[in-house]
Amino acid sequence: MKAEAVPGHAGEALFDAIGDTPLVEVRLAREVARGVRLFAKLESVNPGGSIKDRPVARMLTEAVKAGHLSGGRRLLDSSSGNAGISYAMLGAALGVPVSIVVPGNASQERLERIAAHGAELIITDPLEGYDFALREAHRLAAEHPDRYWYCDQYSNADNWRAHYFGTAGEILAQLARQAGTTPDALVAGVGTGGTLTGVGRRLREARPDVHVAAVIPETFPGIEGLKPLGHPGDIVPKILDESLIDERIPVTLDEALAMCRRLTAEGLFVGPSSGAFVHGALELAASGRFSTIVTLLNDTGERYVSTGMWERSTAPVR
Repeated sequence: MKAEAVPGHAGEALFDAIGDTPLVEVRLAREVARGVRLFAKLESVNPGGSIKDRPVARMLTEAVKAGHLSGGRRLLDSSSGNAGISYAMLGAALGVPVSIVVPGNASQERLERIAAHGAELIITDPLEGYDFALREAHRLAAEHPDRYWYCDQYSNADNWRAHYFGTAGEILAQLARQAGTTPDALVAGVGTGGTLTGVGRRLREARPDVHVAAVIPETFPGIEGLKPLGHPGDIVPKILDESLIDERIPVTLDEALAMCRRLTAEGLFVGPSSGAFVHGALELAASGRFSTIVTLLNDTGERYVSTGMWERSTAPVR
């Protein structure tokens, strides 16, 4: 079930291109444990290059239908980058002005893509972290209610619903075709909580004993798009259903980046959060407790070239 664009609008075809992404098998799992199969949704093929197209499309179209953006009000939200791109791209398609509060440590590629679609960028101090950007969006919305409509992906139920009806439904149908089964484990992370909540709820309905593992990054330097939950002062997303989480798997940025580089040998070019997810999934695979694990490859590695994560560490072949 996809989010529907405003019927007859010029941006309708762009919305139709969101979702129905491939489910690819990650062969690395076979090296870790015999008989374990790991599958991942390749979300970089969405038009905005990430999984965030799904919830943003639904939140944006529902806001338009409800009249929240009438009278020239700007859509406002905070983002570490990918949702900001989706807001900017789809807002441009619908003619909706967009303002995004982004922490200054977001990759240059993300910032430039947001600006390219004409969205307003409000950059916060990178040392203050992502939660500071979230608080700044709250402040702007409260102080300028006539200028902004605050979408707030952290508390907007259409965020998790996009994954419940779309992402998870696709996983179940694709896995039934490709492996003849349902997953017995899901590995995801928490940014807004939408993916884990929406996919986790739908998979648990299909298979009540499905194991849900959340990868948890270190506080510093952290991993773009993921929250290090459990520390004093951390903002826990309102839409996150923590009752779904059976296990928390810690992962460092170095581990996530190392996994991204390993995945290139399979033809998969992904960003750090995807590397973190696969790292966690392989830990589950090595435990021998599960036979069919599913995770998500959230975006493309091309979005992080400026961060230096792809710099070559070996001399060129002569």
